[in-house]
Amino acid sequence: MILMDKAFWRFNLVGVINTTNYYILYLIFADTLHFYYLKAHFLSFFLCLIGSFFMNSYFTYKTKPTLKKFLQFPLTSIVNIVISTAIIFLSVQLLHLPDFIAPLFASVFPIPFTFLVTRMILTKP
Repeated sequence: MILMDKAFWRFNLVGVINTTNYYILYLIFADTLHFYYLKAHFLSFFLCLIGSFFMNSYFTYKTKPTLKKFLQFPLTSIVNIVISTAIIFLSVQLLHLPDFIAPLFASVFPIPFTFLVTRMILTKP
């Protein structure tokens, strides 16, 4: 069961750190630099991918990062970016949530799928 997996809890801790970094970057891009909220979302998301790769490699799965894994790692985020972008867009446009709240709301939903795909990529030889 996924909830009994220690790596799942380490993955979630990395996720909290990564989400905090993402949100800080998002606020800088959206509020300070006045980027359109979806542009701020994409830019923050992709910048945090790099940190996430190394944190998940070393801490979550205790594997050596390789160029091959680094190049495959963005695959873990395809579903995440699609789901979170749709939720952010719908939250702002239809639910009229403030654009600084929507990313937090959207960050929770893709977690289980992202964990499984990340584990598959980072732990295979």
